[in-house]
Amino acid sequence: MQNETMLNSKMEKKRGWSKKTREHLIAYSFIAPNFIGFALFTLVPMVFALILAFVKWDGANPMQYIGVDNFVRLWKDPTFHKSLWNTVIYTAGVVPLTMACALGLAILLNQKLLARNFMRTVFFFPYVASLVAVAAVWNFIFSPTMGPVNNILHWLTGVPIEDLPRWAADKDWAMFTVVLFTVWKNMGYYMVIYLAGLQGVNPELYEAAELDGANAWQRFRSVTIPQLAPTTFFVLMILIINSFKVYDIFINLFAGADNQLNDATRVLVYQIYNTAFRSLDYGYASAMAIVLFLLVLGITLVQFRGEKKYGQ
Repeated sequence: MQNETMLNSKMEKKRGWSKKTREHLIAYSFIAPNFIGFALFTLVPMVFALILAFVKWDGANPMQYIGVDNFVRLWKDPTFHKSLWNTVIYTAGVVPLTMACALGLAILLNQKLLARNFMRTVFFFPYVASLVAVAAVWNFIFSPTMGPVNNILHWLTGVPIEDLPRWAADKDWAMFTVVLFTVWKNMGYYMVIYLAGLQGVNPELYEAAELDGANAWQRFRSVTIPQLAPTTFFVLMILIINSFKVYDIFINLFAGADNQLNDATRVLVYQIYNTAFRSLDYGYASAMAIVLFLLVLGITLVQFRGEKKYGQ
């Protein structure tokens, strides 16, 4: 038997690659398309963006190395500060509201209700719907003069329509409007995550708490919230990261807005886009992208440490 094995091994070597080498090549051939795509469309642009952050380049003339001047310029740029501050305000509004609405919906739709699955689908639908379509509908609903929201407010309060909020058309209300839109669109997705977390809660804990005389609020505070802590932490981190990277919602809701409205709704990624593809200042835009990357990296590191904590 041993002689036969040795003979087969010698024959394989004579034919070329060994069996182990062929198995490795087959395995690499499966991951090669994904790796090549990642290298071409993610890794190479990331390295190029890092290089651009230290040069001045408009896409037409030769690159000019300027060291850290782009980052010094960021430190002194009020427009960058404003876009970063708008991003922080947007994040501070979206994250707690989305978490509260998603958790509330998950708890409600985790009960034995009539048409429960249908209601889950209804609340999840905005997340998968076309952003362009729902943004157009949202702008119509909150139209200052013709929208049903202001007309209902006028009917309920008697306040003239021209004195009611102009929502997405007003720099003082635009950020509030986009926060409401984001919460409405995304809460169904996070509701599903919370529903999955609720399925993992041991029902015996609720029974024990009820036997001890705990009311609904006490059971929620002492059983549900602690058991959902890992899920809540995951949702919190994903929401913060996505809020810092937001772009598509603002471009669909406020495309073509005037300068004052743009100043009130200009977030960091939107500012990076304008700097790179409208002002053609690729080096400066890359420096902004590096700052955004460092912010998201810091949040991700916090997430990893939190996952280790809850995993112990």
